[in-house]
Amino acid sequence: MLDKSQQNVGEDKTIKAASADSSYYSESNVKYAEGKKIDAYIATEKIKHSDPVAACPRGRMPKDLTVKQKMTRKLRTKKGCETYSKRKSIVEPVFGQIKRARGFVQFSLRGLEKMRGEWAIVCLTHNLLKLFRAQYAVAA
Repeated sequence: MLDKSQQNVGEDKTIKAASADSSYYSESNVKYAEGKKIDAYIATEKIKHSDPVAACPRGRMPKDLTVKQKMTRKLRTKKGCETYSKRKSIVEPVFGQIKRARGFVQFSLRGLEKMRGEWAIVCLTHNLLKLFRAQYAVAA
């Protein structure tokens, strides 16, 4: 996903930070992002909304922590919480609008290539609707 995102922004710009949900967490993904010099914020596990978030321990990070423990600690810092919380306003509303307002909850076609084509059409129509509505907002 990071490589595809880099292609989308072009070679003249570089991705400096990225956040992802727990389904993207793996040690290899964290190390890959570090190798690309991307400040990654990847959730290490799912946390229920009702569960309290543990406070970040103070002081220097111990050297014997695993990659997962380091990421968990990084996400609990003030900067980590702030950076990761931006997903709520940037990424998640799009999926909510597509699923709830447009009623797209499952793919109609079978096979990876067909599914990708169907998803591309859904995203295209979503973006066209946004442009269309923005045109009315400017005119009003």
